[in-house]
Amino acid sequence: MLSIYNYMASGVLLSGIVALLFATTGMAAAVFGTPLRWLVALAPLGFVMVMSFGVNRLSTAAMQGLFWAFSVVMGMSLSAIFFVYTGPSIAVTFFATAGAFAGLSLFGYTTKKSLSGMGSFLIMGLFGILIASLINIFLRSPGLAWGISFLGVLIFAGLTAYDTQRLKETYAQVAGTDFVGKAVVLGALTLYLDFINMFQFLLQFMGDRR
Repeated sequence: MLSIYNYMASGVLLSGIVALLFATTGMAAAVFGTPLRWLVALAPLGFVMVMSFGVNRLSTAAMQGLFWAFSVVMGMSLSAIFFVYTGPSIAVTFFATAGAFAGLSLFGYTTKKSLSGMGSFLIMGLFGILIASLINIFLRSPGLAWGISFLGVLIFAGLTAYDTQRLKETYAQVAGTDFVGKAVVLGALTLYLDFINMFQFLLQFMGDRR
């Protein structure tokens, strides 16, 4: 599990550095003012799908390379938050998310109670907020946006604990096998997504808009 946490933390750090550089050097403003913004926004999803569905065909080295490339592209996508929120509020929200994530992941790792029953409800909730988000693109309802963000924080808080326990069990099963390297990368990707999504939803409440 330590390898998973190391990869995940390194990926988040890399994304943060890329996001800051992309926003402060003017590259983000140049890209987001062109159709390339759609490529930057959608590319992370492409990486996730390739890694998730291609894990059995890809080598461990390829999975690792894709994870680092994903972290870079995700940083480019996240750079947009620097145009919406102030730097200090982004930093405060990041550290608040880090603290919450650490506590929730520790709970998932140490609890003796099975969290498997939470999985289906959390996935259903995740699909629910995705559908609601698509609907709100057209409605532009502040109230619905607030509700989506509130539920998003709760869902990804639950997923952090649930995924940690699931990854702990999976890692124990594949330890010592050829698949362990790929399992580490997939586990890091899972926890990375839990962290980043919780951060983005918390930013809706804690971020100070420019």
